[in-house]
Amino acid sequence: MPPSWHPRHVRAHLVLVHGSRLASSQWAPQLPLLRGHVDLTLVDLPGHGTRAAEAFTLDRCVEVIDEAVRAAARAVPRRAVVLVGHSLGGYAAMTYAAAHPDALDGLVLADSSATPTGPGAAVYRGVAALTDRLGPTRMTRVNDRVLRRLYPAERIEPVIAGGYYFAPTGAAWREVMARCRPAMLDGVGCPVLLLNGRFDQMRLGVRAFRRACPQAREVVLSRAGHLAGLDQPVAFAEALLRFAHDVAELADGVADSARGG
Repeated sequence: MPPSWHPRHVRAHLVLVHGSRLASSQWAPQLPLLRGHVDLTLVDLPGHGTRAAEAFTLDRCVEVIDEAVRAAARAVPRRAVVLVGHSLGGYAAMTYAAAHPDALDGLVLADSSATPTGPGAAVYRGVAALTDRLGPTRMTRVNDRVLRRLYPAERIEPVIAGGYYFAPTGAAWREVMARCRPAMLDGVGCPVLLLNGRFDQMRLGVRAFRRACPQAREVVLSRAGHLAGLDQPVAFAEALLRFAHDVAELADGVADSARGG
């Protein structure tokens, strides 16, 4: 079922970055809802998916995302490039935006609005510790069981088919806890969307993110948790499309001003 909101002219290219332990297949439920409205590029982070053999570092994430962003900008120069990151992918996207503050027309941080220090780091330590304690075989069984219980087969099986990637989890979250802070958004000038499930524990630091980035807007999806795109795929896609439409209109206005139009 397509989103209920249909902009007539969406001129945007979304670069989608997945979350921890999954791969770009995480976006499978979103693709039919987004295609036809925006151009799409899916990124696998180091240690995940097609890049499973690579070691995870945030610096390497920045390089991988930069390749995708530059390719998207070259593909259709008149399109606005919007970087969308979920969970771990959100922190990687934030790190990229801080390193390249003028490269993006828009930034979406989905379910990644917790400050990973002090009490806020408990969530990240818990994820990494559980993964290490159970090991990949048991974690695969647990993930399969939980995801298949929560979601219908047509929604979750394409995600599961992309595999799980547990090896980089500990290193990834250690880097996030060491390096990622809301203040990283201070120099980011493009529009920013904080897109969160209402029941996501990683939404608890959203006020710090909004203080660091006053231009950020927040959208909270009801009946959604940390995997908001799986919990409410249509509402999640609609939020992305509205933001992409606004970003593209803003980019068009800037281009018209530069041309003296």
